[in-house]
Formats: sequence, structure tokens, C-alpha cells
Amino acid sequence: MRFFMRNNFFGYIFIVFIVIILGFAIYMVKVKNKSNEENNTSKSAVAGEVEKGKELTLAISNFDSINPIITSNKKVQDIDRLIYEPLIGITEDYKLDYVLAKECAKTAGNTYIIKLRQAVKWSDGSKFTSDDVKFTIDKLKENSNSVYSKNVNSIQEVDIIDNYTLKIILSSEVKHFEYYLNFPILSNSYYADTDFWNTEKNKAPTTTGRYKISEVSHSTIILEKNGNWWNKESSSNIEKITINLYSTVAEMYNAFKMGNISIITTENPSYQNYVGTIGYDLSEIEGREYVFLALNTNSRFLSDINVRKAVRACLNKQDVINNSYGNMYSISDFPLNKGSYLVEEKDNNYNNYDEKWNFLSSSGWYEKNGTWQKYENYRTTTLELNLVVRASNGTRCRAAENIKNQLQWQGIIVNIIYADDNSYNSYLNNVNYDMMLCSIEQPIAPDLNTYFGYNNLAKYNNQEVNEILNFVTNNTDENELKTKYQRLYDIYNEDVPYIGIARNKTLVLKNTDLTGEIKANWYSMFYNIGEWYTRK
Repeated sequence: MRFFMRNNFFGYIFIVFIVIILGFAIYMVKVKNKSNEENNTSKSAVAGEVEKGKELTLAISNFDSINPIITSNKKVQDIDRLIYEPLIGITEDYKLDYVLAKECAKTAGNTYIIKLRQAVKWSDGSKFTSDDVKFTIDKLKENSNSVYSKNVNSIQEVDIIDNYTLKIILSSEVKHFEYYLNFPILSNSYYADTDFWNTEKNKAPTTTGRYKISEVSHSTIILEKNGNWWNKESSSNIEKITINLYSTVAEMYNAFKMGNISIITTENPSYQNYVGTIGYDLSEIEGREYVFLALNTNSRFLSDINVRKAVRACLNKQDVINNSYGNMYSISDFPLNKGSYLVEEKDNNYNNYDEKWNFLSSSGWYEKNGTWQKYENYRTTTLELNLVVRASNGTRCRAAENIKNQLQWQGIIVNIIYADDNSYNSYLNNVNYDMMLCSIEQPIAPDLNTYFGYNNLAKYNNQEVNEILNFVTNNTDENELKTKYQRLYDIYNEDVPYIGIARNKTLVLKNTDLTGEIKANWYSMFYNIGEWYTRK
């Protein structure tokens, strides 16, 4: 019995020992698993940082020069905004953005005082001063082919007051002149004692922008972060930008299709034939070309606001675009770009055939035998308008024919005048037409005098509009400007001196490996580059 009890005792001890061993083993397994999980988490975090790529690849075809004053390549000018800076730039919603200039004060009708930022250095460490601004303006005046030459045409004199203050005197007053100070500034000292137009220094000039040129070859330009950039508050994930140079646009398209380029822009309506339809995200940038009908508000029939509204009600703008301009244009109702902080455009659909009937009937017109007629002065008059179009512009001629067909289907007779260039300019200058199909590149400034000012294209005159134009020319308060421009927009839609039809657009193709929202307008597509990164 004792032997049996002693054996049981040792059995219990053995079982307890086994349980302890198993418990310890389980504990160690859990500890190891936890450690592995932590290691895996740590590795994943590190991997996540690696995956948040810091390199971007851009592209230029038909490259000429990285110097923004010399180049005539639009794509170079776009990329130049990453490395060069203006006195005053433009924000995403078209506000003035003071960059190298700290202040700009209008002291007389044609005189401005500009104060510069004092903490700015060039990428080579030298100081940015007033000499650089004067040097740039002088060089721009020497090159009439530069895209920025028109910005300085009116500048008569530049006086340096001190290292950080200049006086600019214009030959005559320029409305909203501050907007034209958006040209990039180059270093005077860097180009000292060189032939500016032919020097080898143009391959990699010193810059003040977010990035600087670090390496140049026959096929690439390498940009890296500019350690001397003055804007320390603005960060960026992208540390290196490789710009691949291609001989042709087709080569660039193929490289993008193969995934070798992060982002490109195009105005080619057949771009899908080159890059396909997958592997990228697509966004649109509204352009500067504004296509519109000018209505002579003093002509026999169009002096009646109801007739002007009836013409607008008859037009299907999308049909005009589809049959004439194609998929690189979109509907546009007002001269200022959509997205401008000055105007909140309303979703107005004026294409309404029933409204046309109401407008014309209220002015005494009636429809008979498929045309609109009116009995006045003891005779019957038919509603008939002439439409002037430049004969040398095939796209615009097709648009005019489409407009004619739409109006005549609604009972308004239209006679198209295909004017040669000399005749077209004569019609334009004298406004001796009922309607003219026009296309204007809207200036960078929100200047609407072409449409509403003296001797405008519609012979339109409105006292309130005149007062608004005078007010906005000499006012800088953003809230007051918004109020005035919004009122101008409402008057424009009510009085119908013009009928907006279309605006061109640029497409942005972003490789799906590039992460980050594209915030862009026709001035720049890099507003949000600080948030971009690649997933490779």
C-alpha cells in the first residue's frame, strides 16, 4: 500500500513537471511569435517607406534649352516652374501669388514699386537681388520670340533703388499689370561676362526654385532638391526628378506606355492610339483659348435682347464642339476660366427651344412657313442674320456652318460670310456684322475690356459694367473683386452680348504608379507636387 502511494506521489510530481514544461514551451512560442510579428511590422513599416518612392520621371520631346527665356518649347516652360521662380505667380484658382516679390505697389498710373524677399538665395549660394530682376527684364526685351516678351513690352524703365527694391515705369498704363510679372527670374552674376544666348552655362543655370539642376547629359536632365530654397515651410516627398529627352513626341508616348515616365500632358486628340487606354489616370486642364459668338448689340435685329436670348436658346454648344472642334474642347460660357476665385459659374443650360419661342413671341415675332417673321412699318420682315467667319480657319468654318444649320432648323435664317484675313480684320475693327465667330487667347490677367470696354466686339455699352471695369482695375481687395466680377458675370448672362461656346483643354496622363492628386490649371500642373510620391 505504501509502495503504491509512493508511486502515485512521484507520478503526480512528474505530471506537474510536464505541465510546467509544456506551459513554459507555450509561453516561449508566444513570445517568439510576438517578436516575429513585431519584426514583421517593423519590416513592413520600413518597406512602406521604401515603397513611397522619392523619384519622379518627366519627359520633353524636341528639347531646345532649359533656359526659360530662350526656349520656345511649351513643355520646357512647364517644367521650368519647378526650378525657376517669378516675382509674382498665379495660384490654382488664379489669385496673385507673391513669390520672389514681397510687395508690389502702384504709385501712379504707370509706375510700380516692387520690394523683394531678402532671404532668397540662388542654388549656388549667391544672394538674389534687384540686379537679377533688371537683368532678366533686359534680356527678355532682347528676345521678341520669348513667350514672356509680351510681359515686358510696356516696361519703359527699371530703376534699382536698393538691393531689394525696384521702380518699374511703364510706357502707358497696363490694367492688372501685376499679373504680367509672372516671368521667371535669372541670375545676373551667374551670366556675368558671358554671351547669354550661346554660353554653355545655359545647360545648367543656377536657380531659386524648389529643385535645382544637378546633372545634364544628351538624354537626361537630373533635378534634385534645392537646399537653398527659401520656402522652408513647403516640403516634398520627391527628392529627385529625371527629365528624359526624346527626339519626337512618338518616342515620348511610347516611353510613357512602357511605364518609363510618371506623367505627361497632351493636346493630341488621338493620344490613345499611342499610349493605349490602361495603366494611367486621366485628368483635364482647361486652356486659354475661348471660342465665342460676338453679337452686335447695335445691329437691326440683335439690338433686341430677346432676339439675342433666342439665338442662345437655339444653340446646342456640345453639338458645335462634336462636329467641329472635337474632344479636345469643352463647353465654356464665360471668358474667365472655370475655377477662378473671381466667379462662381452657375450650371446654366440656355439651350431651350421653348424659351426661344417665348423670347421671340414677346418681341412681336411669329413663326410662319418655318421662319420667324414680324410685321412692321407696313411690311413683313424675316429674321435673318449674317455670320462672319475667317475663311482660312477650317475648324471655325465648320463651326459656323453647324451654327447656321442649328439656327435655321429653328427658323432663324443665317448667311455666312467667309472673309479672307484682310476682310475679317476689317469686319472685326468696324464691328459691321450681326454675328462673328471669334477665338481669343484669354490673357493671364482677368482683363475683360476686350468684351466690355471701349470699342468692344459687340458694341455693348452698360453704365454699371463700365463702373465695374473701372473699379476692378484699381482695386486689390479679393472679396470686393469677387463681388464685382460675380455681378459682371450675371449681367453678361442677362444681356447676352456674347455667347460662349467652347474652350480648349490639355489632358494630363498620370502613370498609376504615381500617387497624389493633380491640382492644375493652364499656368502650372505642379501645385500639389509636394504630396506626390511613387509606389515603385
